[in-house]
Amino acid sequence: MSTAALDAIRWTADGLVPVIAQEAGSGRVLMFAWMNREALARTVATGEAVYWSRSRGRLWHKGEESGHVQKVRDLRLDCDADVLLLEVEQVGGIACHTGRHHCFFQALDANGDWTAVEAVLKRPDEIYRS
Repeated sequence: MSTAALDAIRWTADGLVPVIAQEAGSGRVLMFAWMNREALARTVATGEAVYWSRSRGRLWHKGEESGHVQKVRDLRLDCDADVLLLEVEQVGGIACHTGRHHCFFQALDANGDWTAVEAVLKRPDEIYRS
């Protein structure tokens, strides 16, 4: 990835850019994450999503523990140059660490509470063996 392409992005003060991972074919939003310059460069070089994990304080190759990698099919920068959109093939069909297909599984119900409306496809203890 060229330096000019990296410089075209409007990075946050922390050197990050928000990233939306969208499923190729269905168009469903799978998850939201962050990238720094190195994560984006590695994503482009490997063809698999690499994010910056704020909680871990390090690069995070999506699926490094679970095997549920994201193969990048297309990469887009929005009109303000401050959000990336990754169109991905989600290997294993599970993008969320909760074992669901995507991370947006909670819906606001009629009582004003968040309710899980998507099934767990695989229990996290079956995915992540410590």
